[in-house]
Amino acid sequence: MSDARFEDGADRPLRVQALDTDDLKILSALVQDAVTPVSEMAWDRRKRRFAMLINRFRWEDRSRADAAGGDYERVQALLVVSDVLGVASHGFLRKDTDLVLSILSIGFEPGTDGSGHVTLILAGDGEIRLSVECLDVALSDVTRPYRAPSGKAPRHPLDKDT
Repeated sequence: MSDARFEDGADRPLRVQALDTDDLKILSALVQDAVTPVSEMAWDRRKRRFAMLINRFRWEDRSRADAAGGDYERVQALLVVSDVLGVASHGFLRKDTDLVLSILSIGFEPGTDGSGHVTLILAGDGEIRLSVECLDVALSDVTRPYRAPSGKAPRHPLDKDT
């Protein structure tokens, strides 16, 4: 038996769960530059679950897309944070349902006994802060990949090739 290879999952829907900070770093990299309208996020207080339907850039497929001359893809995915006790946000109006948010990263600030805060850092100085009983974040692709509307990979001022 051999270890799984990155290429083995290339054409399958991605399903990742983060239960510790090392896992969360990987999940955060996968959702970097994901976009979603404010209307596609919800907190179910009774079920203690926060969910966002995001359109994420397929970073795991970038090498293939670069080699194919820029055939970049996005995929719709469900980002779910479980055991959420409270939700706060700043830097945007949650009532502005036409507003599109862009996720830069996801982090975790530990508290006591496994509790803490999951923080979604957004472009434009926005932030969503989730008080959680424990770290439990899941990412699941829910559609087939589609060609990125811009036809380009996201770029950041610190990228080496900018």
